[in-house]
Parts: sequence; C-alpha cells; structure tokens
Amino acid sequence: MARIKNIELPKEKRTVIGLTYIYGIGRSLAETICKEAKVNPNTKISDLTLDEEASLRKVVDNYTTEGNLRRDVQMSIKNKMEINSYEGVRHKRGLPVRGQSTRSNARTRKGRGKVVANKKKVGK
Repeated sequence: MARIKNIELPKEKRTVIGLTYIYGIGRSLAETICKEAKVNPNTKISDLTLDEEASLRKVVDNYTTEGNLRRDVQMSIKNKMEINSYEGVRHKRGLPVRGQSTRSNARTRKGRGKVVANKKKVGK
C-alpha cells in the first residue's frame, strides 16, 4: 500500500492519477514528479516497487503539499482580510472573490436565498 504524505493512494489507479489525491498535486505536477523519480506514470500503484515508492516520497517532499500548503493558503486569506484588500473584504462578506456575478448566481458562496417580505395586496 503506497502511503505518501499520510495519504493512502488508491491501488487500482495509475501512478499519475494516484498522486493527484495529494492536496497540492495536479496532473502536470504529478507527471513532473514521475519523471524526476524515474517512475513509469502508467504503472498501477499496486505494482510499484519499494524503491519506486521511496523515490516518489523523496521527490514529493521537495514540494509544498498537504498541511503546509493548506496553512499557507489560509494565512494568505487571513492576511488579505486584515489589510482590507478587495479580495479580503469579499472573503469577510462571504461573496465570490474572483469577479463572478452575484445578481442571480453565487449560491455556493452566499448560501440559500433569503426571503424578502412583500406588501400584502389590499383587497377590494
């Protein structure tokens, strides 16, 4: 069982795809890691030798991933909020940060729709 950065990699996946289960590693970085570690990217994770696993572990340690990356991202968001930059203000208000429209969409960030009370119609 391949275990890198305390993440169990799925046995049945190819090495390139399995590495993407680690936070901070996408497809292109996974391919780069396989090249640096001299591991065939099409090899299933269950078929990796102990030497190949060790070389993958060693190469992945050179990159910022998992806990350190999550901490860095949270610290940069907190910093933006403290200096009251535009992005920080959007984070504080729970609105989309990257320029998306909020008139009709953005329910993921804004939450469920709020009911607006309207006037009762006076009957005749």
